[in-house]
Amino acid sequence: MTGYWGPSVRALIGSTFLRTTAHMAWLTALGKLVWDLTHRELDLGLIGLAEFAPVLLLVLVAGAVADRVDRRVVSGVGAVAEAAVGGAVALYVASGPTAAGPVFALVVVSGIAGAFTSPATRALPADVLPPEGLPWLVARHSATWQAAIIVGPVLGGTLYAIDPVAPFLAVGVLHLLSAAAYPFIRLRPAEDRQSVVADEEDARPGLQHALEGLRFIRGHPVLLGAISLDLFAVLFGGAVALLPAIAEERLGVGAVGLGWLRAAGGIGAAAVTLVLTRHPIVRRVGRTLLLAVALFGLATIALGLTQAYAVAFVAMLVLSGADAISVFIRATLVPLTVPQDMRGRVLAVENVFIGGSNELGAFESGVAGQILGPAGAVVLGGAATIAIAGTWWVAFPALRDVDHFPGTDHPEPLDTAVLEELGP
Repeated sequence: MTGYWGPSVRALIGSTFLRTTAHMAWLTALGKLVWDLTHRELDLGLIGLAEFAPVLLLVLVAGAVADRVDRRVVSGVGAVAEAAVGGAVALYVASGPTAAGPVFALVVVSGIAGAFTSPATRALPADVLPPEGLPWLVARHSATWQAAIIVGPVLGGTLYAIDPVAPFLAVGVLHLLSAAAYPFIRLRPAEDRQSVVADEEDARPGLQHALEGLRFIRGHPVLLGAISLDLFAVLFGGAVALLPAIAEERLGVGAVGLGWLRAAGGIGAAAVTLVLTRHPIVRRVGRTLLLAVALFGLATIALGLTQAYAVAFVAMLVLSGADAISVFIRATLVPLTVPQDMRGRVLAVENVFIGGSNELGAFESGVAGQILGPAGAVVLGGAATIAIAGTWWVAFPALRDVDHFPGTDHPEPLDTAVLEELGP
């Protein structure tokens, strides 16, 4: 396995760390900024809506671009655009703002950049290594991502406490460094972007070409079940969007405490991901995915009920650890189920589902928080997530019964003792 390490993998891992650190610092500082400006839960939710709208509107174009243009170029240009947005917010904050409107407008611009970069960057691991090496890379790629979601919130919260301008400047610098890493990534010859244009007469992507990703997902119950599970589960369980309100109103902490609370999510996810790098999930893949989502819901309920910072911290550890299992399974299952020349389009559609679960889920949480208060919204969302996991267990038997990842050698059967340890 150590033979997989090389300049391309190191560049990919480095760009992931820089980009994700920047994004998490951005979300932490942005939530605190908007809360300080308005003190309305609904406005915290509007951040998610402003991020999601471009992803939804550009899904067809973004997927086609990811399949027709060098994914490294798309990712690099997107990172430069994100850096520009970070600098623009820093300038606005330095002017002594009193309204959140311009901030939301810049979030929309960031969402446009993300709509193109997400399917491109998420397809890159499968372009760098062969199918048998993808689980190895996904585990390490995820570990890097989890490390960044620890560093990013702490960086964003700490810098915000020092000077509200500082975290947005840092976001810009980190995105520029991320963009500089993409030229060092080399693709496998068989995966080169120039080799996947099936019809030279159709060199420009059209609606028919772009819709193929959606049709492919609809025709494969495992893909449809796995992707829609993330949409609906996290749509109702998006408690993280309300953390600025929870931190101040229920836990009595400021920007630094908020940063560490967000970082707890990274710590829990990183711990689980490190285990997965040594002991990746190879059996009972579908059942493990559904049980992890149910555990996510239970921990979300605990977060909503508590008024103790320590309990909230532990709840974040648990829910993020469960989410890390879900991310690992989906990040491995989806690319290996989809032909290489369809990955950009399929991952662009999946990006809408992920955006729906995260950003649109944040909007749902903001609306619910405005009506029920932060605690009521989080508890209700956690209960809905558990119900979703149970429903998908029954509604998608093809997903539930997935035993191992496609395209890999069928693992040897586990002995009885190991199966008993795994549980039902």
